[in-house]
Amino acid sequence: MNLHGWIVYNGSLKGNKFLDFAEWIQEAALKQGSSTTIYKNNELLVSLQTNKTKILTDNSPPLPDYVVFADKDIYLAKQLELLGIPVFNRSSAIEVSDDKIATFQQLSQYDIPLPATIVAPKVFMKNNTHLEDVHIIAKELGFPLIIKEAFGSFGEQVYLIHDEDELHKKVLELQGKPYLYQAFISSSFGKDLRLHVVGDQVVASMKRQSLNDFRANVSAGGTTQTYTPSAQEEELAIAATKAIGADFAGVDLLIGEDGHPIVCEINSNAHIRSMFDCTGINVADYMVQYILEVIKNGRIRNSHD
Repeated sequence: MNLHGWIVYNGSLKGNKFLDFAEWIQEAALKQGSSTTIYKNNELLVSLQTNKTKILTDNSPPLPDYVVFADKDIYLAKQLELLGIPVFNRSSAIEVSDDKIATFQQLSQYDIPLPATIVAPKVFMKNNTHLEDVHIIAKELGFPLIIKEAFGSFGEQVYLIHDEDELHKKVLELQGKPYLYQAFISSSFGKDLRLHVVGDQVVASMKRQSLNDFRANVSAGGTTQTYTPSAQEEELAIAATKAIGADFAGVDLLIGEDGHPIVCEINSNAHIRSMFDCTGINVADYMVQYILEVIKNGRIRNSHD
């Protein structure tokens, strides 16, 4: 059975890394006997009518057997699911992963180590002088502390705050945006672990490190080295991936003072080139193998499979 899939990526973002990801998936699928078509998300339009939903395209191709959704266009992903197409990752997992507040709310329901986190109250307009009591936040978390905007990628929209003056200034700057406060894990300054989970296993891992930044992201100048995770780190990465209902994810772990791992972030659409460059492991091969096995075996995926 030759399954045909669609690979969807965002066509409006600058740079080639998003198309590059799609092409890695396409090549991996071809090696495993599955043909695929790559689409930009803006080439697939959601059409809604009474008792009728469909996808509008230029050439009206037949619907695929599966979709690898390498984007954050939740409405499009949901539409594909409503048409009965298995989507990897599913829209609900992408939605939770994309929102850091939603991610930590979800993870907090499970026995998963997290940094102490406080969600900023919602503010409806800028120039609001009635701020949350930052003194209470500072007392609860101490300095330095971390502020993270709910939406952001590649280590951006994450800020290290050293004192109450910086805290006041950043809170005023972020009015109108959702964000959270977190305890700063000093033992993990400039370093973290990226474990790539597919299904029930960790298929590749690396350690990331920066000499001049508290963030270790490669896109922010961090370096990588191969890393063999402990059983505890693997179990945590897999549990975190399942907690948000994802089929695969890049899980970033911080290193606690006692050496125990702490979840920092879950990326449902983690890029895989830097992992390959570091480890020589092509995560795309594992992702496609997993998808094809799920489809061919007719396994129903529950929200926390």
